[in-house]
Amino acid sequence: MILSELIDGIGLLSAIFFSLGLIFTIIEIYMPGFGVWGLAGITCFIIGIIVTADTLLEALILMMILLAIVGIIFSILLHSISKGKLPKNMVLSTAMRSEDGYIGTSDMKYFLNKQGVTLTILRPAGTVDFDGVKLDVVSEGEFIPKGTKVQVIKVEGRRIVVRRL
Repeated sequence: MILSELIDGIGLLSAIFFSLGLIFTIIEIYMPGFGVWGLAGITCFIIGIIVTADTLLEALILMMILLAIVGIIFSILLHSISKGKLPKNMVLSTAMRSEDGYIGTSDMKYFLNKQGVTLTILRPAGTVDFDGVKLDVVSEGEFIPKGTKVQVIKVEGRRIVVRRL
């Protein structure tokens, strides 16, 4: 009974605000940014509820209906993500491959066989300067004093092992 009265009471202005809110929410989902479209959608939904609802109960019912609609839209988005059907602007198509000369922060193999000077005492861990690049390294277990020339002999992930020259 309340739902049929609610549907009959929705006027043109309310329908415009609800439609705009839905459109802005969909735009925010498919073109993520700083939340401008999402905030505009939420604002339109709130204005639509204020214009439409005469009582607090009607406002709560409208809020539940809107949450259900947004939930359905969100589930459609999640379904499209799981199937790999996303708009091209949402998927990063370029890649920085090591074959093209890019080196990731976790790819320390670049320093293999490089020589540097110890900035701290290695007992066995410390800091070494490799041509202006300061890295935390470990020695093979020996004590190496500050200012000693060392060479990288092994790289295991982020762990760099050096030996005195």
